[in-house]
Amino acid sequence: MLRLAMTTRAETFERVREPLADRGVEVGFLSAKERSIRLTDEDSAPDEFDVGWVYPGRLMEGAALDARLEIPWVNDRAAVLSSRNKAGVIAALDAAGLDVPRTVMMSNPVSESVVVDALSLFSFPVVVKPNSTTRGIGVAKAGDLDSLLGLVDYLNLVHDFRATGDKSYLIQEYLPDARDYRAMVIDGDCVGAVERALPDSLGEGRWKHNVHRGAEATGVDLPHRHRRLAERTAAVLDIPYLGVDLLETDDRLVVNETNARPTIDAATKYEPNFYDRLAGLIRETARSTE
Repeated sequence: MLRLAMTTRAETFERVREPLADRGVEVGFLSAKERSIRLTDEDSAPDEFDVGWVYPGRLMEGAALDARLEIPWVNDRAAVLSSRNKAGVIAALDAAGLDVPRTVMMSNPVSESVVVDALSLFSFPVVVKPNSTTRGIGVAKAGDLDSLLGLVDYLNLVHDFRATGDKSYLIQEYLPDARDYRAMVIDGDCVGAVERALPDSLGEGRWKHNVHRGAEATGVDLPHRHRRLAERTAAVLDIPYLGVDLLETDDRLVVNETNARPTIDAATKYEPNFYDRLAGLIRETARSTE
């Protein structure tokens, strides 16, 4: 039985334990935060694992645990860092010829005139995003210049704090009435997808479709074009296990964001061989150090 280290006890942990155990992979919890980590005592090494799932989101603690464990990760530190950097993802995908929303990265501090000049590429409304957040945190829509500059003021206050590591944000075109998909790619192949939409009770006046903000995820059979775009995205970023967020309007299909730590949904929302592919990727990663 192969032992897999997973650093979260959220939905994914409980959902994958039994299906992976049936395929020879035992899932164990490795705490990566809110604990003490002994760095120098050889007799206090963490529990033994053969392979890790996704490198810990807290990179400082992750480096310590990684050194103690000496195991490969399905998604390693580079994968987590690449996907977390929204600007880097957009730039890399655009350079590779993949369609993405028109986007400008602002690196603070910049003057108000720099923000105004950047707007020459857009028409209102625009989307404003902190560069490194997930789950839609801090993402806002501005319908006019005053609203945009007000949002920028708040970002400037946050970025003025010395300990803020990422002092950048994105201004991005808004795609109205876009359908929102999360495609799951494992080892180069799209193995399923969900469409995310707000229920009628929450939909009025809201436009973000993050599940953590109340949206519902329904399994869908993506057309070949959508699947191919998700697979090309994972190949460009060189990330083995990736959630790819697609937005579709009447005339556009774009990659909006990616997530190297995507939540695994109910198995019924993926293809029948989903867990076979997942277990195969875990075993392949474990063998990479042999």
